[in-house]
Amino acid sequence: MRVSIFGLGYVGAVTAGCLTKEGHTVVGVDVQAEKVESLAIGVSPIVEPGLGDLLADAAKNGLLSATQNHEEAIAATGVSLVCVGTPSAESGELNLQYVRQVVGQIADAVRASGESHDLVLRSTMLPGSTQKIADELLADLLGSGKLRLFFYPEFLREGTAVADFDDPSLAVVGTHDGSAFPGELSPLFGGDAPSVSWPGAEMVKYACNAFHATKVTFANEIGRIGKSMGVDSQSVMRLLCQDTRLNLSPYYLRPGNPFGGSCLPKDVRALAHEGRRGGVELPLIDSLLPSNEAHLAKLIEQTKRLAKGRVTLLGLSFKSDTDDLRESPMVEVAQHLLGRGFELSIYDPQLNLAKLIGTNKRVIDEKMPHLASLLTDDLATALGREGLVIAAQKCVDIETLRPLLTAEHTLLDVNGWPELRDLPAQYEGFCW
Repeated sequence: MRVSIFGLGYVGAVTAGCLTKEGHTVVGVDVQAEKVESLAIGVSPIVEPGLGDLLADAAKNGLLSATQNHEEAIAATGVSLVCVGTPSAESGELNLQYVRQVVGQIADAVRASGESHDLVLRSTMLPGSTQKIADELLADLLGSGKLRLFFYPEFLREGTAVADFDDPSLAVVGTHDGSAFPGELSPLFGGDAPSVSWPGAEMVKYACNAFHATKVTFANEIGRIGKSMGVDSQSVMRLLCQDTRLNLSPYYLRPGNPFGGSCLPKDVRALAHEGRRGGVELPLIDSLLPSNEAHLAKLIEQTKRLAKGRVTLLGLSFKSDTDDLRESPMVEVAQHLLGRGFELSIYDPQLNLAKLIGTNKRVIDEKMPHLASLLTDDLATALGREGLVIAAQKCVDIETLRPLLTAEHTLLDVNGWPELRDLPAQYEGFCW
């Protein structure tokens, strides 16, 4: 493939070197003459292990050139990668002026050439940015089929970028509607890279970086609170990382129900209190309960918006296959619905009021003393023939549920139960 790379900073230079290693011909483009002159002779404009040798070999073998002339680059290539910076403004807002400027130049050159071209955005941008750029700068080219547009986020770590390019921890390609990218671009993207929509690919990059920042901050907060209590937090975190079933795993990383139960709220409160008592600032840990409460408030708001009269709650406990009602978000949802005068039915086969004891029983006696009149073991009676169904837990199988739902039902999927989309009711996801 013949590829032009716009922006010869960190991502652009690494991408150039690694693509030439795979035999592709690369034309680098940048507004800074120093970077262009450096790359043209195979000298890396940045310090990155292994990159200097790749660029030197590429220049020697005639696979690498560089220019400040965007028209020249477009004329010599069939694919352009945009790797220019997206810096923060003082307010924190993302500055897309360099991306827009380069995309505008590429669009003008493609129009002038009359040739078809593929445009790949690698610059980190918030969801919706690619669509906006497409609408404002590329509509005629996309409509005529002269240009195909993709968003291809990078996941390169400084210091290991060449190795990360060769063996990426994650690869994803954004297409307009999430359909598969053209097979002829597999040498660029890799044949196994999944396709998602433009906004989905844009968001993945931010989700990853926010998660990395959260992990660093969390480890540092555990370090501070541990130090104040005489605990070696290095050893604590080493032990934490040994749990690959819950801690280092996909578990819990699913948007849906707020957390509840007997452990997480109580233990987060205790740790936050200990930090305040000892004068140790723990902003991340302190934010966990308020964030959870904000998530619950959003769920209640969405529930009230969808409810028209009758509401059925599938699952009341804080998670499936348990009868634990302590700090269950669904108890809060039920209380709000009752307070607003909605007719409520609850179906939860795991709940046996006669067997509730201790704190679990006290929660219901205080918060929902009339639970017995709301709880039913007859699913058909609980659902009726219309109304909102809040699917909080998988407490019934799909084939049992299917014949009992009608087009007059609305299903609110709280935890991500994909099969619910195929049922006769109107479907809405909580966080998707």
